[in-house]
Amino acid sequence: MADAAEFQGPSASPARRRLRRAGALLAGAPLLAGLLQLTAVEPAQAAPAASADSVSVALDSLTPSAPTEDDTLTVSGTVINNGRQTVTGAHVGLRVGPLLNTRSAVDGIAQHPNDLRGGTGDELGDKYTEKFSKLVPGVAEHFSISVPADELHLGKDGVYSFGVSVSGKTSARPWDQMLGIERTFLPWQSSEADTKSRTTFMWPLISSVHMTARTGAGERQTPVFQDDELAKEIAPGGRLAQMMDLGRDLDVTWVIDPDLLAAVDAMANGYRVQQSDGSTKAGSRENQDVAKQWLAGIQQSVAGKEVVALPFADPDLASLAHTGTSVTGSLSHLKDATDVAALTVKTVLHVTPTTDFAWPVEGAVDPSIIKVATSAGADRVIARSDSLRESAGLSYTPSAARPIGGGTTAVVADARMSTAFEGDLTKADASTLAVQQFLAQSLEANVQKDEQRSIVVAPQRTPTASQAQAMATAMKALQDGNWSQPETLTAAAKAKPDPDATTRIPSSSAYPSSLRKQELPRSAFEQIADTEDKLDNFQVILTDQSRVVTPFGRAINRGMSTSWRGQATKADGFRADVLNYLDNLGGQVKLIDKSETKLSGRSATIPVTVQNNLVQPVGHLYLRLSSTQPTRLKISGKAYDEQPVEVAGGHSQSVKFTTSANANGRATVLAQLYTEDGQEYGDPVSFDVKVTEVTPTVMLVIGGGVLLLVLAGFRMYTQRKRAAARQAESDGDGDGPHEAEADSGDGSGNPDSTEDRLPEESGSPAGAAGPDQPGDPAPDTAPESADPSGTGERVDR
Repeated sequence: MADAAEFQGPSASPARRRLRRAGALLAGAPLLAGLLQLTAVEPAQAAPAASADSVSVALDSLTPSAPTEDDTLTVSGTVINNGRQTVTGAHVGLRVGPLLNTRSAVDGIAQHPNDLRGGTGDELGDKYTEKFSKLVPGVAEHFSISVPADELHLGKDGVYSFGVSVSGKTSARPWDQMLGIERTFLPWQSSEADTKSRTTFMWPLISSVHMTARTGAGERQTPVFQDDELAKEIAPGGRLAQMMDLGRDLDVTWVIDPDLLAAVDAMANGYRVQQSDGSTKAGSRENQDVAKQWLAGIQQSVAGKEVVALPFADPDLASLAHTGTSVTGSLSHLKDATDVAALTVKTVLHVTPTTDFAWPVEGAVDPSIIKVATSAGADRVIARSDSLRESAGLSYTPSAARPIGGGTTAVVADARMSTAFEGDLTKADASTLAVQQFLAQSLEANVQKDEQRSIVVAPQRTPTASQAQAMATAMKALQDGNWSQPETLTAAAKAKPDPDATTRIPSSSAYPSSLRKQELPRSAFEQIADTEDKLDNFQVILTDQSRVVTPFGRAINRGMSTSWRGQATKADGFRADVLNYLDNLGGQVKLIDKSETKLSGRSATIPVTVQNNLVQPVGHLYLRLSSTQPTRLKISGKAYDEQPVEVAGGHSQSVKFTTSANANGRATVLAQLYTEDGQEYGDPVSFDVKVTEVTPTVMLVIGGGVLLLVLAGFRMYTQRKRAAARQAESDGDGDGPHEAEADSGDGSGNPDSTEDRLPEESGSPAGAAGPDQPGDPAPDTAPESADPSGTGERVDR
């Protein structure tokens, strides 16, 4: 054998070596497959997390949300077998986990509520379970379990992890195992806390933009709405109707956009809705009644509560700060929106609101936002703790108020509690988890420190109906709890600040890029500035400026609303519609086009017509008529002349200018309206004036006409003289009695008788009225036509 071992013999060929390797692989394949199968089976048997999705648990209700010692906790929900195999011997049980000592621990469970590998705790026992003989795949089974609070065996006050689990067997795993779980929180404050947090919950009453700048022409100026969506929101069951009803019984601070109140008030008094073809239709009487009911309800809901009025239409402060300030005049609109806010709320709700607060989107701030937010008079800015982050490593949540310099206070809302109700909460399970998470964060913040602190909650601006319901459920539980007391937003802003809390405003680079992408672009503010310039030029000619200034001023505010975030195309369309409508109104006051005018002499009067199709009179205008060739044609002896213009509503007015020609030919004349401050108004009108010289032929015709008149007059004079001479001769031949008879006026001697008239008198020229009253000559010119002048109109001297 040794010899054999030492003697290796010739080496195998390459082909033979490849054949040997293939045979070895084929021989070892079954063994490798078995090893892999064992490796795959062992973790499945050892780790329950592998079947985490086989059965899902939905916790639909947990009442009371924060139990005390004398309460009975009732938990209900559904379980669904999502696997392919039927689960047998199943039961649903309750599990109380460990006491959570930090707010971060609450975050961890909230992010992974269905993780079987977390701290699930032990089941309370068979007494508090619900059993199912089997769970068929895809079929939901309902459960409801009640347990006295003292059977939960909770210890010290605080937040406990709480879970609902389902266990059972399958044919693949014929042993009892946990197949699914949903974990949440159980706030436990058995008695009144020695120190209670002061909690401010901002209850936002904000909607999107609904009203346009358009109004009816009548005295009431019926407003025109973009659509009828607002009616759906305020109708019973609508989002804003529920916000109103839910907030009535809560200790909250109402945060209201005055534009919403103005829109509902306008709807209640009659409105029209814009159609896709540009026309409008009357809003329904039913919607008017709904608006009246909602206004009456909100007046009752806010009675006795603090009301904070945002600037009108809730302008986007971050957009103003980052892009709007580069456009001249943008900040002035924020001031206007702030000034009108208090008046609107007081007029509609009959309460005096607070206007000291500015609320940037999601409480995200930087130095430029703070500067803009306070430029209109607000000295308190609502920020959020995920923007104004603590840098000193505090182990507790400080009070909301932070002095940030310049007399300004940042009121920092708690980010965890403020964002607890975001997302889709239409399902009962999601809503229940949101409520329990909110309460857990509130109690966890309270037990962090023995000193009383102010906590502010600033939820999303426009919560859905389901989100509002969850918010109300949480607030109701908080009000009934033992660790919190309500506080107004003003009181929270005035509370003593924590000396260790940060007051440093984050830099502009720290502003979230996701929010920056949604901001209004510079072009939006340029469009708004253009509208403002045209409005200023238009309003000066009006006798009743409020009919235009008010609707367009509010429309400008709406053009920079926060509600346009994420709707760039719709926002552009709204602003363009405002500008186009203003152009249309301004164009109702204009000059009428004029054709070529002919002057048949050296001077003439030229009329220019101003038309006013508005319902109100216009004035404070001047019409200037300018000659582009003053050496040929002068206006009132100079290059141009201007006259004041006042035109009644729905009428036209002709303004006449005296012109004089120095030479024959064509001269161009320009008519332009100006406002009192010298600004051009409307488009100019240009027309030609053709000057023609007085020719000898014309003079001959005129001279001949004069000669004929002279000859006719001379003939009449000689005839009258001869007639008088004959009358005198006749009188000299008669006797006395005959004269007496003639003088008596009776019988045949009546002087009115045609028999005694001279042949020349009775046969006097046509038109003569008698010997002593020659008739007026017949007119030798046709009456002037009142029709508009046509091409080549002739202006006589």
